[in-house]
Order: sequence, then structure tokens, then C-alpha cells
Amino acid sequence: MDIRKTLLIKEVLETDGAGKACTPIVRVAAIAVIRNPFAGRFVEDLSPLFDMGGALGERLMADAVGMLSGPPVSYGKAALVGVAGDLEHGGAMIHPKLGKPMRAAVNGGKALIASNAKVGAVGASIDLPLGHKDEAWSFAHFDTMTLMVGDAPRPDEIVLCMAVADGGRPHPRVGNAPITD
Repeated sequence: MDIRKTLLIKEVLETDGAGKACTPIVRVAAIAVIRNPFAGRFVEDLSPLFDMGGALGERLMADAVGMLSGPPVSYGKAALVGVAGDLEHGGAMIHPKLGKPMRAAVNGGKALIASNAKVGAVGASIDLPLGHKDEAWSFAHFDTMTLMVGDAPRPDEIVLCMAVADGGRPHPRVGNAPITD
């Protein structure tokens, strides 16, 4: 695996969108920028990307969780594939093997890990969805962390993103709504 760089981004929310103060909520993203070994060509067997995703989860998730102020309650993952790659390359990074080290790092993970993948140019952003690690229908924890790396992904790269949070949205007001969808 050819890693160009890794980043840890810590975001602390201290107010809601209207400026009303809240108990601080910490969200941390762990990001790796790697060379896509399959850029520019069709390959049937993407299992090397499965392994890379798992290895990066093992390498980065403990650091992300360690930067939280409280215990992790939400998590999510995303991949941004450079334009010489394929959307399936991002899916291969985030799905088969990344979940296990993420669940280990958060001490749980009964709920599906929310995810997103897309192809984009250098400097593109990706919306990483967050959801409660154990309660799939906790509306108060449905959230998004928008991430980008200014010089990535280059056409032959993949930006792998994982995030954890120690809280849901500030002042959630849809958490008690009846589920009809």
C-alpha cells in the first residue's frame, strides 16, 4: 500500500446553526490518501483494496477515538476516488473489511456503518454520513461531516475517510418523531 499522507481532523461544535450554545460535541475524521493500484484499468478482483481498507482502519481508528472528549457514540466512513479510478474502488475500500476495525475502536457497533463513495477531482469534498454506532434509528445522531483534502485525490488516488463523534447533532428536535418511512 502506497500512502501519500494521513490526516486527523478534530471538529468541536459549541453552538447549533442558530448560535445557541450546546454541550460541546467532538467529531474526528481520520483520512488516508493512497495510490489507487487499479487507476486507469478494469480489474475484476478488487480484494487488495478490501485489505487496504481494513489495514487503514486498524492504523487510524484508535487515534481518532483517542481525540474525542467522551466515549464514541457515532461513526461513519467514506471514500473519494480520483478520476482515473472507478466508484467500485471506493466501495472496495469501505465495505468488506473496514467495518471490523472501526467497530473494535468504538467498543461496539451493532448498527450499520453509514457510508458514502464517489469519484471526484482534486480538492473535491465528500459528505461522510454519521449514525449512532448501536442504535440505527437514533434520528438525533443522523449527521454529516463534510471533508476534503486540498491536493487530493489526484487522478490515481483514493481518499479514505473514517469519522467518530462523541455526540449527535446539537439540540436535535426530530428524535421523537414517529417513524413512518
